[in-house]
Amino acid sequence: MSRILLVEDDVSLVDALRYALQKSGYETETARSASEAKERMEHTAYDLLLLDVALPDGTGFEVCEGVRKAGSRVPVIFLTAADDEMSIVRGLDGGGDDYVTKPFKLGELCSRIRALLRRSGISAEEGQFLRSGDIVVDLRRGRVMRGDEALDLTSAEFRLLGLFIRNEGIVVTRNMILEELWDSGGSFVDDNTLSVYVRRLREKIEAEPSAPKHLVTVRGFGYRWNGEKD
Repeated sequence: MSRILLVEDDVSLVDALRYALQKSGYETETARSASEAKERMEHTAYDLLLLDVALPDGTGFEVCEGVRKAGSRVPVIFLTAADDEMSIVRGLDGGGDDYVTKPFKLGELCSRIRALLRRSGISAEEGQFLRSGDIVVDLRRGRVMRGDEALDLTSAEFRLLGLFIRNEGIVVTRNMILEELWDSGGSFVDDNTLSVYVRRLREKIEAEPSAPKHLVTVRGFGYRWNGEKD
């Protein structure tokens, strides 16, 4: 079950959101201020953050920026009454993944949550870790380890790695990658850009990127992930 932290100071909205999220199968915890949110995140790993922009002791933007500075890639959706372009740009540039303007339909919000969790490599049925050989992917904290080494992956590289490991030994076509990771709710990525992402991922994952052992190209089809150690 995916765990969501809802940061919102409107009591009536908190009750409605918590009920809807729990009915949708999400474990939901709440915080009513930026300081309470930060305290909760120090002790608990969350799969997604729902952040109200206007909080009694700060903003959701500041909470999100702190999360990103700490190195977490946990998905973030902002909830706000402001729909002006500057607010949206600030939220997304600060590390947010989506932006929902109040008032909103609970069904639409839950749909966005499902899509974002899917693109981020987390689902209600999955555990916290993916493992392949000496590589361990921590889905909730957005971290990747190769043995004792922490790998510094971008969000796109992290999503790609998760997709490949889940389909270990299976050829994943380029169309499948584009549809799974960059659907209508995500960012558009063309074929050439995908090739760049794959090359950069190899540079970080492989001992010899020019002779990959894990992420190999199946010419004319796509890519296959092999789980052998280097």
